[in-house]
Amino acid sequence: MKGIKKDLKAWLLLCSGLGTILFLMGSTFYIVVTQSLGLYNISGEDSRFTLQYWHDVLTNSVFQSSYIYSVKVSLLGAILSIIVSYPIAMWLRNELPAKVTIITILRAPMLVPGLVAAFLFVNMISYHGILNETMVFLGIWHEPKTLQNDEFGWGVVILQMWKNIPFALILIGGAVNSLKTDLLDAAANLGSTSWQRFRYVIFPLTLTAVQVSFILIFIGALGDFAFYSIAGPRSTYSLARLMQMSAYEFEEWNQSAVMAMMIMLTSAFFTILVSIIIKPLAVKRGDIK
Repeated sequence: MKGIKKDLKAWLLLCSGLGTILFLMGSTFYIVVTQSLGLYNISGEDSRFTLQYWHDVLTNSVFQSSYIYSVKVSLLGAILSIIVSYPIAMWLRNELPAKVTIITILRAPMLVPGLVAAFLFVNMISYHGILNETMVFLGIWHEPKTLQNDEFGWGVVILQMWKNIPFALILIGGAVNSLKTDLLDAAANLGSTSWQRFRYVIFPLTLTAVQVSFILIFIGALGDFAFYSIAGPRSTYSLARLMQMSAYEFEEWNQSAVMAMMIMLTSAFFTILVSIIIKPLAVKRGDIK
């Protein structure tokens, strides 16, 4: 009887916080799903079940270009952030002078809001910005070049990397630092090179951190609004920007709900895909050749 009371008390304490979160998230998710299917219209139209909004959005060329652009930039931002974070994490594993200061500087971008970072970046690469003026002054360029709002989205990728590398460093750096030095010394004594130690020891043992970093960075980048709006191309909208326009400027709330669903479904798809790809790599075994 006492055990049951304890379990009941624990569940009641848990429900106070978890129940509120589930209620808020669940109700919001429910409204988004139903609005994408033509229900709970707030634009004055009759609510009825229909897949017409899905058809209209998925066949829209503007949405298709926005979807490809957002996924492309988000994938590049996440992958490049992790690639850059690995050697930095390995370097910070060593004893360094002023190591705490270096780590503090590397984490500084986490304290800068995304909108502020986007404006700073645009001012730096604008036609008469710091980069152009420096290049002209040094004689590398004869005249300023247009670097702002490039069509491919490299500006957004650079911003995503600048913002997310410190976050990836926390996760990957923690995983790298948790590896015992004896393990790496044993691999070296068996004749492995630095690359072989990374490939067969460090990388498999830190893949969980890589997986979490990629998923969180990708999801955040896919739904980002500030970087895409300020530094993105003018000819293509991001999914977040297109969703905002559809809802608030054109009052197409059902189409906006479909776009929100596509962002969530894409995030879920890549989360599952990355898990499937990483799982066999994390348990890879074999002789070092």
